Amino acid sequence: MALVTGASRRIGIGAGIVARLVADGAAVLLHSWSPHDAAQPWGADEGGTDALVAELTAQGGRVVHVSADLADPDAPAMLVDEACRAFGRLDVVVANHARSSDRALEHLTADEIDLTFAVNTRATLLLVQGFVARHDGRPGGRVVLFTSGQYHGAMPGELPYVASKGALHQLTPSLAAHLMPRGITVNCVDPGPNDTGYADEPTRRAVAARMPGGRWGTPVDTAKLVAWLVSDEADWVTGKVIASDGGWSTLT
Repeated sequence: MALVTGASRRIGIGAGIVARLVADGAAVLLHSWSPHDAAQPWGADEGGTDALVAELTAQGGRVVHVSADLADPDAPAMLVDEACRAFGRLDVVVANHARSSDRALEHLTADEIDLTFAVNTRATLLLVQGFVARHDGRPGGRVVLFTSGQYHGAMPGELPYVASKGALHQLTPSLAAHLMPRGITVNCVDPGPNDTGYADEPTRRAVAARMPGGRWGTPVDTAKLVAWLVSDEADWVTGKVIASDGGWSTLT
């Protein structure tokens, strides 16, 4: 029984994770917030979430969709409650959501910093808090956070995003140490350059040329790692930040 946030676009990492977990037999509450995507250059995937839910349901999957703005401090607890209501319990939280924020130093505002931290960092912490509060104590609880590549190289044009994702990176070992005695593991994934439709063609070619494997990562690549981290096989792995990037980070 899993909760996956940030699955607004069928081409995105969140949707890839949901599809993989459903294929593995999990019931999934899928969270989306398409207004964020609508404000980005790539735009919203209109009807995409409903289409994904319909497709997975037709295949026999158990999928529930809830749209919520994670800037609302009450939204994380609501999502946990909805997952428990739908499935009876919650075993896995994958906090994949993120607010993108292209702001260099000269263009920072207090409002943008606060909003990015609220969505990326505060909401993630509150999701974990809500999950732990409702967890029934059985072994096998799993939390997967998401960071970015700010620890491999500078990202001076995305400072609010970098700050919020860096916080999640640093929170991972502390959350893991706190929750391992309860049988809950906490790990963090850095998906590296991932082909989710946000890059223009020159950027896609340039990045692919620098990748050791000659291509971008895909949501399927990321979903494979997440599926393993939430499985029984990964019960002794916790507190780790793992770059699933085809060797990209070895070159930066």
